[in-house]
Amino acid sequence: MKFTLGIEEEYQVIDPATRELTSHDQQIVTNAAKVLNDQVKAEMHQAVVEVGTNICEDIQDARQQISHLRRSISNIAGDLGYKIGAAGTHPFSKWETQLITPNPRYDEIVNELQDTARSNLIFGLHVHVGIADKNMALHLVNAMRYFLPHLYALSTNSPFWEGRNTGFKSFRSKVFDKFPRTGIPGIFDNYAQYENYVNLLVKTKCIDNPKKIWWDIRIHPVFPTLEVRICDVPLTVDETVCIAALIQALVAKLYKLRSQNMNFMVYHRALINENKWRAGRYGIDGKMIDFGKEKEVETKLLMAEFVDFVDDVLDDLGSREEVESIFKILERGTGADRQLKAFEETRDLTKVVDFITEQTILGV
Repeated sequence: MKFTLGIEEEYQVIDPATRELTSHDQQIVTNAAKVLNDQVKAEMHQAVVEVGTNICEDIQDARQQISHLRRSISNIAGDLGYKIGAAGTHPFSKWETQLITPNPRYDEIVNELQDTARSNLIFGLHVHVGIADKNMALHLVNAMRYFLPHLYALSTNSPFWEGRNTGFKSFRSKVFDKFPRTGIPGIFDNYAQYENYVNLLVKTKCIDNPKKIWWDIRIHPVFPTLEVRICDVPLTVDETVCIAALIQALVAKLYKLRSQNMNFMVYHRALINENKWRAGRYGIDGKMIDFGKEKEVETKLLMAEFVDFVDDVLDDLGSREEVESIFKILERGTGADRQLKAFEETRDLTKVVDFITEQTILGV
């Protein structure tokens, strides 16, 4: 198995003078589409640009592609008089003043979800791993749910919301929690059972298509992939690559166990949610629960155990260096930790925005 990758990132469009989020009137998307084709698209809010890699053969290919996308979008935005930023929320812009992209699909979502949609001014990272067998993908999703809070803690990059220090390392998921069909999914015994669930929702007009299931991890409704959606968009390319490499390694490890007729324990959503809450509140600085041992453990220790768990697949994937860069994140802090430090030093949220825009293109 190759375990190909796909990475999507959502960027903030920022006015360099005010440091506010701003509408770019889809100019960035229009100009970028000439060179990047369908790798760039508009989002519901006009202050968002989303990019997606093509299928990546391995993690080095993924690094190259996501670096190219950040660099290209940054240059195109710069030529138009904007900057881009990679953070889960903007430090002080208010959602109430942001324009919605005119599009029948977005009109429909806003009409149904009202202020929960209008206030959904957040920026995430989605990582796809190629798995064509839907039953295998579902088995992997069931097992991977346990590790979602670990991945989320590593990606935390949204401590501010509407000019306030929220006290959370990631406030983004608190904003997104207001949507229906979000969060950690429940367990499905097989793909047929999942399909019955989707068909019932479509039949009863809860959704018109399975893309409106916005869980933290899902079997993608169109591509032959499973998709991890829990993460804030990280500040730097290095962090995105580290998290994508970890997700790929986790899929490969759980696939390997399954192929050897061994399974990872599957835990109830209510338990995993306890760790998700802690990850959002404390990032990598708190404790999470080791459900096997039934006790609290320092999150940083759990991260080291995570790396140990996937160790035996890293050389086959060629991703040892990328996965082990997790220790750099543990040492210097996540995007949220570094944003908070920038604020502590300057007491000025515009300087935090400057920090975000600098970090976004670091090393690309």
